[in-house]
Parts: sequence; C-alpha cells; structure tokens
Amino acid sequence: MSTTTATGAKADRWHGRVASGDWEAISAEVDEYGGALLPPLLTPDECVEIRELYEQDGLFRSTVDMGRHRFGEGEYRYLDTPYPEPVERLKQALYPKLLPIARDWWTRLGRPAPWPDSLDEWLDMCHDAGQTKSTAILLHYGEKGWNAPHRDLYGDLVFPLQVVINLNEPGVDHTGGEFLLLEQRPRAQSRGTSTLLPQGHGFLFTTRDRPVRSARGWSAAPVRHGVSGERTTLAYVLTVARARPSGLNTTEYTEPVWPRRRRARGRFAWKPRLFTASVVGLVW
Repeated sequence: MSTTTATGAKADRWHGRVASGDWEAISAEVDEYGGALLPPLLTPDECVEIRELYEQDGLFRSTVDMGRHRFGEGEYRYLDTPYPEPVERLKQALYPKLLPIARDWWTRLGRPAPWPDSLDEWLDMCHDAGQTKSTAILLHYGEKGWNAPHRDLYGDLVFPLQVVINLNEPGVDHTGGEFLLLEQRPRAQSRGTSTLLPQGHGFLFTTRDRPVRSARGWSAAPVRHGVSGERTTLAYVLTVARARPSGLNTTEYTEPVWPRRRRARGRFAWKPRLFTASVVGLVW
C-alpha cells in the first residue's frame, strides 16, 4: 500500500467520499447525541488491506496490550508516520468538515478556538507545544474483547472531535462490536448511546466534552467512549501526542459505572439508541 502523497483524482476520491455525507444532518446528530454515523469512507477491499497492515511491525511505533494496563481486553497499535495513503488522505479530507463544528462548540462554551484553517497548521501547533508522537490507531479485539469507557487526551492541545472506521462486516466477521458513548450531564443521570457501524463507515464522536444546554446556558458534558465484541477498527485522533516518560501514551480511563443487576439487550439499529446508565448491560 503506497504511502506517497496522492494528487489529482486520487485526492478527490477521498474528499469526495467525505463530502458525500449530509453534513448538515451529521452536525445536528453529533449535537444531539455526541456522535454521528458518517458515509462509507473505505471500500470492503480497502478495509481488508488496512486490516492486513496490523501484522506489519515496521508500520507501527508502539503496541499496547489493553489487558496488561487494565484498559479492557484487546490490543491497539499506533501507526508511525508517514501514514499509509488512505489513512493520511482521509485525515486531510475530514478536517475541513469537522473544523466548523469544533469552532461552534467552543464558541458556545465561551472558549477560544485555537484550530487554524488547515490540518498541517494545527499539527505544527501541536509539535511546537511538544506533542510530536503520531496518534492514528489500529485496534484489534478478539472474542470477548472490550475497551473500557475512556477519553483520548494526549496533551494540552485537544481537537474536540475524532473518527473511528469499522474495518469488519457486522454479522459476518463478528457479532457485537457496538460503539458506545457515555455522557455525563450536569446535575443529571449519565446518558449512553450505542451504534453498530457498517463496514467502511466512519463514526464521528466527542473527544473530551461537548456543549449541552443547561439552566444557565451552555455547559460542558464530559463524554467517554468504549466498545465490545470482536472486530478491528481504525481510529483518528486529530492531534498528536506528547511523549511520556514511560513511553506509553495513556488515555484517560474510568471504571464502568453501570450496575450489573439490570441488563438491556436487543438489536441495535444504525442510528443511536438511548439508554440511561442505570439500565445498561451490553457485552462488557
């Protein structure tokens, strides 16, 4: 798989896939739920190609065993730069669509929006702040695999949105594998959503927190994400990480807060289904 920069028709292919989504509806959905399904970003053949990269050790800068660090059960690997062409091209194509949402969110929260017009400029800002390590991730979950609710925070500079792409076909390659969001609302019960992602589709979701209406205007609601079930995914965090003394760029994990005695089961539609934290069971 080529790692060279694509130009002309090749670049248009990636931008065209991103642009094919109804971004007005996507923006409204991520406002409502904290996450939104994106259009197909990879073909089935491209999904297979990227899945097969997982065994090529030379493409990765770091591998994390989630069980060892009590993050869950499974493994993820940080892709080293330069990224394979689909990874890099999609990242460049997604940023202009996500930027207006990010700026709008921070305006509502009364925060300065530091993100420039181009992704390259934003990454330069991260580098100048000491955040220099790549953050694109391939995640692999085996049977009974899961990832605890967490937030991907790699330094002081944070982009408020990120994207994950499912590389497997639900119901064929795996069962389960729903993407989970848990939102902590001010002075209210936590709210969860679950979404089953079709193969090749992206899912846009909150990195750290997002604006929600409150009695005093807008408040910041922390959002954590996780997953359960057997599958492989590609994750985009639109920033770069600060090097840590341990050599491990840890994310912010919390223990699940859901009681075990009440469990909710059923089929999941492509659109999110809401549930409160008191009735969540899932497949952790």
